[in-house]
Amino acid sequence: MDMHTVVAGYMVHGGKVLLILHNKLGKWLPPGGHIEKNETPDDAVIREFREEVGIDAELLGRNDVNQTYNIKRQLAVPFYANVHNVGDHDHCCLYYLCRPKGSIKLKMLESEISGARWFSPSEMESAGVPEDVRNIAGLALKAFKKRHPKAQNLLPP
Repeated sequence: MDMHTVVAGYMVHGGKVLLILHNKLGKWLPPGGHIEKNETPDDAVIREFREEVGIDAELLGRNDVNQTYNIKRQLAVPFYANVHNVGDHDHCCLYYLCRPKGSIKLKMLESEISGARWFSPSEMESAGVPEDVRNIAGLALKAFKKRHPKAQNLLPP
């Protein structure tokens, strides 16, 4: 079976995560998609958020080191990765922790999605969010809280 490398971002704001309703798969998923030619995973995540929901994403989880002569750019580190099946091929997916950079007003721009909304952990199960998506969202919320303990006081969108 073919393997494609893809990215997805769990954007956290106000104790909630942003998910999109994917048309082809009929499931609530984090924004994401295939990495294009000559594109870094960071660039792909940022592009996918702009294309799918019209939001600028700030990637978290950088491990910056002192620049040396050979480092051109330092990239974010995924907080999780897995291989999963999407029907006719597998995805090797790198998951990134994000927060909104600027406006959080959702604009569905991509024809591949039919919905987008912010979910609290308790809202995900009743909305039919797949268990693996809920579990990874839980990891994202814990990682975000660890990095930004004062952010938990923000009001949900």
